Amino acid sequence: MNNDKKIKLFLVDDDIVYLKLLEIEFLENGDFDIETYPSGELCVANLSHKPDFIVLDYLLDGIDKTAINGIVTLDRIKAYNPEIAVIMLSAQDKIEVAVDCMLHNAADYVVKSETAFLRLKKAINNIFHTRKVEKTLNWYMERM
Repeated sequence: MNNDKKIKLFLVDDDIVYLKLLEIEFLENGDFDIETYPSGELCVANLSHKPDFIVLDYLLDGIDKTAINGIVTLDRIKAYNPEIAVIMLSAQDKIEVAVDCMLHNAADYVVKSETAFLRLKKAINNIFHTRKVEKTLNWYMERM
């Protein structure tokens, strides 16, 4: 995680209205440093900004049919830094899609719905706390 108090969060969705709604929700209900991107290509191009978490849309082809999809973007993020936690977001409520995302090392999968924002915050919180526990255990084990 960044040493700053704020968690660095990338939001990636080709639906500009939904992207703005997510940004507003996270800004109003958390302490995040947020960057938004309407494409996977832009997200990958800015990974040097060191996000802690990325909320990534699964399809990403609503504006540009030739744009890379969420799975390709996820693979590129993980190739850049496997420690970045990526939560996939999709309107598709299909188990095969969720499994595919998890096989590509997504940290979680959230379906776009009226409860999506709450589920995203919960997923980020769970991952953040799990990482804190892992760091504490590693620190302790190194001193034994």
